[in-house]
Amino acid sequence: MWNENKVRIIDIAEELSVSTATVSNVLHGKTKKISDATVRRVEKKLEERGYIPNMAATLLARNNSRIIGVIINDHEKYEGHVLEDPFISAAVNHLADEIEKNHYYMMIKKTRDISQIVRFSTMWNLDGMVVIGFCKADYQDLRELIRVPFVVYDGYFEKTAGISDIRIDDLDGGRQAGAYLKRMGHREVLCIADNEICMDLDRYRGLCEGLGQKADFLQIPMEKEKRKLFYEQQEEYIRRHTAVFAVSDYYAIDLMNFFLKKEIRIPQDISVIGFDGSREGLTVYPNLTSVWQDNEARARLALELLLKMMADSTFFESVCIPVQLIERESVKKR
Repeated sequence: MWNENKVRIIDIAEELSVSTATVSNVLHGKTKKISDATVRRVEKKLEERGYIPNMAATLLARNNSRIIGVIINDHEKYEGHVLEDPFISAAVNHLADEIEKNHYYMMIKKTRDISQIVRFSTMWNLDGMVVIGFCKADYQDLRELIRVPFVVYDGYFEKTAGISDIRIDDLDGGRQAGAYLKRMGHREVLCIADNEICMDLDRYRGLCEGLGQKADFLQIPMEKEKRKLFYEQQEEYIRRHTAVFAVSDYYAIDLMNFFLKKEIRIPQDISVIGFDGSREGLTVYPNLTSVWQDNEARARLALELLLKMMADSTFFESVCIPVQLIERESVKKR
């Protein structure tokens, strides 16, 4: 581990051609009279030269830590692999880019316990948070327990003071998928999801609207091993349909792998559509048709809203982002 005594403030100052007072002020958060560019240069050099432990302590001691927390619900359906989920990994990747662009530091926390978020935000003196995957009651409880501003992904609640919510147009995404399947001649359509609420319900409702008729619905187990057995048991029923709409790419790809083992051809025997537009959809054959959501735009908007909330405690907003169906090879015309 680096020893701070090996590197003196004067060494940092000389390397950057700034005064020792400038380096000291940056270390202690006294940066009002220092340009942002100089602050970044000094912080970068301090990190390079081994002041990382001291920099962390300094950040925590400031009124503004410049740390933004990204908190993710480690839901049981992820079976301990939440950060490997295509949607979650894409969201975190783009949030990391946007947080860095705005000269903040990102800290990630995964938990199922809302109280852990309270402790986490206090422990690290967070300036703000982006919270993903919890439910309406959790967000409202959190708002009562902490003063840290936060933005949520897919909050599914009416506009609520103190909480900014960014959701995608799930209903229209399902509608686009249904309309496309209808144009391709599909009438026996099945929707698979692990629940019938919130975004999954909206995606199913949209699917039915796009089809112009009610699609069948099959609730699948969250656990992977149980899902394998479930698909075995439901194989005959699933094969009665000409197309399956999965409410996530994760479930779509999982089902495609089951079809592959059963020698059920895609799309010759059955067509498949997912939701999320993840990169993983391009790693399977045939490439997955999917409803794409712009995670980059969502992350950018999350930081814009969060910065506004940090500047004005009365500000909050609820925003809906459009989605787009990406047609690939996993759907065939009937």
